[in-house]
Amino acid sequence: MEKKLNEFVPGQRGVVKRIAGEGNIRRRLFDMGVTPGADITLRKLAPLGDPVEVTLRGYELTLRKSEASCVVMEV
Repeated sequence: MEKKLNEFVPGQRGVVKRIAGEGNIRRRLFDMGVTPGADITLRKLAPLGDPVEVTLRGYELTLRKSEASCVVMEV
């Protein structure tokens, strides 16, 4: 089942299937290690839902909701 990272709930995990964004957002995500095949766990959501904190490749990463919406995950 495909789901965007911004639709995850805390504790949910999945594998990156593809990056849907274009240009700078896509490049920024790749530079931070968000690449197809990477295992991501959503750790926390801010009170208003932006930003989100994830665990990726052994480190914590904070993403804006707009960035997380570009990450298509396999659940």
